[in-house]
Amino acid sequence: MARLTKKQKEAHAKIDRNKLYTVDEASALVKEITNVKFDASIDLAVRLGVDPRKANQMVRGVVTLPHGTGKDVKVLALVTPDKEAEAKEAGADFVGLDEYLDKIKGGWTDVDVIITMPSVMGKLGPLGRVLGPRGLMPNPKTGTVTMDIAKAVSEVKAGKIDFKVDKTGIVHAAIGKVSFSAEKIAGNAKELLDTLNKLKPAAAKGVYMKSVYLSSTMSPSIQLDAKSV
Repeated sequence: MARLTKKQKEAHAKIDRNKLYTVDEASALVKEITNVKFDASIDLAVRLGVDPRKANQMVRGVVTLPHGTGKDVKVLALVTPDKEAEAKEAGADFVGLDEYLDKIKGGWTDVDVIITMPSVMGKLGPLGRVLGPRGLMPNPKTGTVTMDIAKAVSEVKAGKIDFKVDKTGIVHAAIGKVSFSAEKIAGNAKELLDTLNKLKPAAAKGVYMKSVYLSSTMSPSIQLDAKSV
């Protein structure tokens, strides 16, 4: 096992491993224990008491973080010519159709979110092998396949994120930056946790939120009191 640096030891020393923290306490503490020189991401990891292999226990959804993600999200709008102006005015970084489909076929995926229209989805099907593994395939359930292109682009730019429980039953999500105030970090965390609670599958039995951890890039994790959220 690699030895901890002096700063890492100091960070670990500030965390009481016998304590379960509230969202507000953890949001303040994560700022104290982050010592990297860049604006680190703040991440929330929630282990759910579900079996994602069963369709009736899949947890997936979207949430608009009240204070945004702190990240400049690159949006590609794959739309017909009559929708291009709407997408551009809403703030899409890339707007078009066939030329971008060709670029994607060639391996280009330098975007964070793709938004498109129902009529265009047929053209995206063959690109599933490229977009699927990168989490870029548009989906009506996440609001990225819609006729209201302007609204979809604006929401993503404002801090809308989608999440999905992985095969081990954990939801991972970036909810802000360490430069955020503790209040903003807590506000974003509470919004995601509230949304997860509302999405509890009826088929899920026993404890739903088994554990919740908050951390920043390269920081130790802080365990939250799952019962309190």
